[in-house]
Amino acid sequence: MESEVKSYVLTIACQDTIGIVSAVSSFLAARDIFISESAHYGDAETQRFFMRTVFQAPGDPAAFAELKKAFAAIGAQFGMTWDMVDMTRKTRVLILVSKFDHCLNDLLYRYRIGALPIEIPAVVSNHPDLQRVVEWHGIPYHHLPVTKETKAAQEAKILEMVDRLNIDLIVLARYMQVLSAEMCKALAWRTINIHHSFLPSFKGAKPYHQAHARGVKIIGATAHYVTSDLDEGPIIEQAVERVEHTETAEDFVAIGRDIENVVLSRAVKFHVERRVIPNGGKTVVFRR
Repeated sequence: MESEVKSYVLTIACQDTIGIVSAVSSFLAARDIFISESAHYGDAETQRFFMRTVFQAPGDPAAFAELKKAFAAIGAQFGMTWDMVDMTRKTRVLILVSKFDHCLNDLLYRYRIGALPIEIPAVVSNHPDLQRVVEWHGIPYHHLPVTKETKAAQEAKILEMVDRLNIDLIVLARYMQVLSAEMCKALAWRTINIHHSFLPSFKGAKPYHQAHARGVKIIGATAHYVTSDLDEGPIIEQAVERVEHTETAEDFVAIGRDIENVVLSRAVKFHVERRVIPNGGKTVVFRR
């Protein structure tokens, strides 16, 4: 009986040089592996090379382990930072949320209809308000209140949950708490935040009100990886909407909610499909 064929994705980052694409494609072709999708980019400023390749191969775990072991020689040859993963394995996502529910509802809907290839083992909130909607989806809800005095203990509980539930990605779906530097370091490059503004402008609190006071003509939202520098993390996705002088700050907030939903869901999708590769303090995103 033939082994089931699965989709895998190979991501690469290394110093740019001649022969990388040829080496990767030759490696796969020599093993009769079919490439279904491939994209690459050479950054002229940093002289770094980035590549994402999707391929089909037998789903036998032993064969996949042997494939990764064999590819390690090419990785070493070019000094690559690389990863090769089974795309049929769904990313395990922990969602953190406070009281604003629009991003949470959007993510839960996309999860429920299969538009996001993820599992959500739990949702954590510092408020009890959204428990019913989360549990309606059959997802455990953890109410972990936080104050200045209990912040370290609360974050320790979250990190314990990340380890215990084998969480791959943390999504801050309008979680209105600033993560500690220690938390940011522990979850580096696997925590996505949605900022209700088109960064780098209007950081911090009430960015839509700041934008309204400045009379801007477009507003937007930004999904980025979390770092210890508030609202300064590498950007994954952004979107904007044109606004007019007749609209109030509250109108800006309503328009912004819709943008936030779209931007956050795209960022999560790009991440779980391994379309995002770090490039120093910014990202390379192979959108399609």
